[in-house]
Amino acid sequence: MSPEEPSAGRPGPIARLSVQNWVHLILAGFVLVVCGCLVVGGLVLSRISDRTTDLVDRIQPARSASFQLQNALLDQEGGVRGFALTGDTSFLAPYEEGMRTERERLSRVRALVRGEEPYTGDLDRLARASEQWRRIRAEPLIAAVRTGGPTVDTAAPVLRSKAEFDAMRALYRAQQDHLDDARDTARADLGEARVTRDRVLIALVIGFVLAVVSLSLLLHRMVGRPLASLTAASNKVRSGAFTSRIEVRGPSDVRAVAAAAEDMRRRLAAELAESKERETLLAEQTAELRRSNSELEQFAYVASHDLQEPLRKVASFCRLLDKRYSTELDERGRQYIDFAVDGAKRMQVLINDLLTFSRVGRVQQVWKPVDLGAALDRALSNLTLVVEESETVVVREDPLPELLGDSTSLTMVWQNLIGNAVKFRRPDVPCRITVGCVREDGDWHLTVADNGIGIAPEFADKVFVIFQRLHARDEYEGTGIGLSLCRKIIEFHGGLIWLDPEPAEGTLIHFTLPVLPEAPTHTTAELLAPAPLTPRSGDHL
Repeated sequence: MSPEEPSAGRPGPIARLSVQNWVHLILAGFVLVVCGCLVVGGLVLSRISDRTTDLVDRIQPARSASFQLQNALLDQEGGVRGFALTGDTSFLAPYEEGMRTERERLSRVRALVRGEEPYTGDLDRLARASEQWRRIRAEPLIAAVRTGGPTVDTAAPVLRSKAEFDAMRALYRAQQDHLDDARDTARADLGEARVTRDRVLIALVIGFVLAVVSLSLLLHRMVGRPLASLTAASNKVRSGAFTSRIEVRGPSDVRAVAAAAEDMRRRLAAELAESKERETLLAEQTAELRRSNSELEQFAYVASHDLQEPLRKVASFCRLLDKRYSTELDERGRQYIDFAVDGAKRMQVLINDLLTFSRVGRVQQVWKPVDLGAALDRALSNLTLVVEESETVVVREDPLPELLGDSTSLTMVWQNLIGNAVKFRRPDVPCRITVGCVREDGDWHLTVADNGIGIAPEFADKVFVIFQRLHARDEYEGTGIGLSLCRKIIEFHGGLIWLDPEPAEGTLIHFTLPVLPEAPTHTTAELLAPAPLTPRSGDHL
């Protein structure tokens, strides 16, 4: 049984560790390894520093001071011999300067050797020999020359002084040999310390790499592997295998996330099963609704034909009645006949408008690129007579774009908007219609503005409801279906249409169309659903 799998019941201490705890533990391991490397490296470097300091700051300066001590002794011996041979007192200056330098160099070397043997013994013997040479040989010889003058025989004393000084040189060479041995020993120790340093550094690097690799493997096993398992299980569920369970062992928080993901998977699987059941039911209902709406569409065409045929008969017979019996009817009778003919005609127009309104979005044709400028030209061509009679001026402030859509229905939008602007113009003001277009992100924002009688702000929504009229029929003709038809076409193309509540003058209609609209995604059931035809209470028909 691994440390990750304690016996059933409460999890063991390792299993209760979270990812953060494992990271902290591994970081602590890294810190310990680094501290150990620093301590060992510091000890090695301290040893090297000690050897270097001993060689540079003690042994080498002691050898240098020893050489200066030898020079001081040689100056004394040379000065004494020169004075003895010539009697010239100028030769005593090096002798006196040599004694002063000797005392300084002896003090310097004693300070550097710090009482260590055999260096201190060598200095003591050399100092005694030097003092004895001056007391026995140098000082008596100098006194004899000063007393007897140049005539004094100094050959024998000079030779004895030289012989004794040579014995002192042997003491100096012994001292120098000891210092050279100390120098060689220090250099050997320094070289050995450097070799040890290199070996320790290599061992530290290898140990550090092994520690990093070991800790990385531990991190991967205790944290990385459970996270990878959780990722793989989640990706498997995301790919569609909702029946695959998510079970991950590892740190406590990873297991908590896995448990939450498993709970979410179970809920998604349950909701997916319910969704499939609803889709099956919806598909059956859609098929039934498609069949029913197909029959309803056929019925609408048949009904419209059957409704218009009696209307045509009523209108025809009313005209015949007026033609044949107009002389026998009074003014009131002829007026009644005109009412009947006008009602039949308006009923025909109303039926045709209803058919047009119901067909928007029903005919599933392939959308093609439509030039809105060309669509506006076709609408103006259809309205040529009323535009010319009213002397209306249509101004295009901006170039109109090209987009995907149904050319016929978009032409109907322009025709209804321009026709309304001409219809509701002011009689004493030349009619002017302005068409604008700007791009706003992913939509074309189009406007149709006129200088007509305008629409009150409280009717901004009402005008887009089917059969809603703001004026009586004896003032303006029409069925009240034009703007509602425009709204249905614009919304079918993925846009919006609205009335500006506070235009500068007249009426300002805004509508938007997508820059690159996709083909309609409406279902057949949605497109074939009959539009509400019941007018609001209190509205004029």
